[in-house]
Amino acid sequence: MARSVNLLAPACFLLLLLLLVQVARSEENKKCTPASVVVLQTSNGEKAGDNPVFEVLVRNRCECAVRGVHLSAEGFASSVPVDPKVFRQEGENYIVGDGSPIESGGEVRFRYAAERAFQIDPAALQEDCSGVHEFTV
Repeated sequence: MARSVNLLAPACFLLLLLLLVQVARSEENKKCTPASVVVLQTSNGEKAGDNPVFEVLVRNRCECAVRGVHLSAEGFASSVPVDPKVFRQEGENYIVGDGSPIESGGEVRFRYAAERAFQIDPAALQEDCSGVHEFTV
């Protein structure tokens, strides 16, 4: 009986070690996070009424396509219409490009006008690596 307990401990240790390695690999395989998306805003001095016009660039820096990109933009309002297929409120956040994929290196642009620039940050996304093929030599 003592011998079977002694053999069981190393087996449990190996099983736990394999489980930890698998968890680490699954996290490593997740390539795209909200930090993979960069949001840049510029204003070139153009005005809509009294409000400056801001151009927003949402760029995917992940090696895979991303879709369902949501941005946080608390209090967002524009004095000019923003195409809802490009940027619209969905729940607490705003969805970009109607939720369609943004390819690696791709971007979506939209413009808005307001008294000030709003803080716009990536909030959530889904990675779509279905078009990426990895080859190992």
